[in-house]
Amino acid sequence: MQSQVKAPECIRLRRAIKQAQRRDQQLADVLKQGLGVVNQTQQNADALATSFQRGTPGVELADVMIEMQKANVSSATVAEVRNRMVSAYQEIMNMQI
Repeated sequence: MQSQVKAPECIRLRRAIKQAQRRDQQLADVLKQGLGVVNQTQQNADALATSFQRGTPGVELADVMIEMQKANVSSATVAEVRNRMVSAYQEIMNMQI
């Protein structure tokens, strides 16, 4: 009788683990995508700054400054997200069971 009770529990546990793994993978994908966007923003700003320094026609100082500011804001956002994730992890680790 005990094995009948444990079998459904095991099935539910396996399902819960699979769902958690999918959510973890989704979170990892979102983080990778976000970091990719930030990296692309920084590369665009660097490329535009280099073009301006070389005197490429059509590249304005205002455009360079705007792109550099976008890169700066995106980097600050990533740092803040990281800080909050570390804080949440520490809070979870300090919870008593």
